[in-house]
Amino acid sequence: MGVRHSTDRDNTILEMQASHIGIVACSAEGAALCYRTVCLEAIPRMGEHDHPRITLSAIPMARHMEHIRAGDWGGVSDLLLDGAIEVARAGAAFAICPDNTVHEAFPGMLPRSPIPWLHIAEVVASAAERQKFRRLGVLGTRYLMEGPVYRDVLARRGIEMRTPSASARETINRAIFGELVNAIFTDSTRAMFNEEIRKLREDGCDAAVLGCTEIPLIVRPEESVLPTLDSTRLLARAAVERALAAS
Repeated sequence: MGVRHSTDRDNTILEMQASHIGIVACSAEGAALCYRTVCLEAIPRMGEHDHPRITLSAIPMARHMEHIRAGDWGGVSDLLLDGAIEVARAGAAFAICPDNTVHEAFPGMLPRSPIPWLHIAEVVASAAERQKFRRLGVLGTRYLMEGPVYRDVLARRGIEMRTPSASARETINRAIFGELVNAIFTDSTRAMFNEEIRKLREDGCDAAVLGCTEIPLIVRPEESVLPTLDSTRLLARAAVERALAAS
């Protein structure tokens, strides 16, 4: 990792040239929060206004949803690969995707990707291990809550997973696709999420995974009865760590 020195009022800033990060987006709100977090998390490490170089690839969410609704994860995999190729051509050393649901398509994409990726569920699971959480309640789209992304990753680490009831999963799914991805954040929906987290605590969960990248925009940690694992910000922080890790 190359370094260059610059001087501020106190002559104390050490700016670092970090690896180039590729963000392969799905929803606008999740990608925007991830991008913003990368920039803010880098400042204490790199200096005022500084952050790793970032390239964003943004195939419209509509294209992803066409395949997801059809259960065509191979089609989602191809879209993710397209994004990986785009950011790699721009110079990205690795990629992240601030969308939990599409990680179901990672097995078909990773062997073909020109650059490595960070996996959002692996990042969240590592954070859970550090904090010694043993049973996680996972909130996200219906596809995520009922799919293998977190279930498989957590099982490999000996961490239990719980989700809301079937009817609650449908309510959460409608809120995500009808409101959150469209930047609609209401008090009633916030109360619904907080109530589902309360029920997860009753089910024995010791933390709640905000496993849709827009949920952190509506769930306030100070209002949650469980500690929250913010998948979006955890992924962004892990990307900053990786970007600054090479020497």
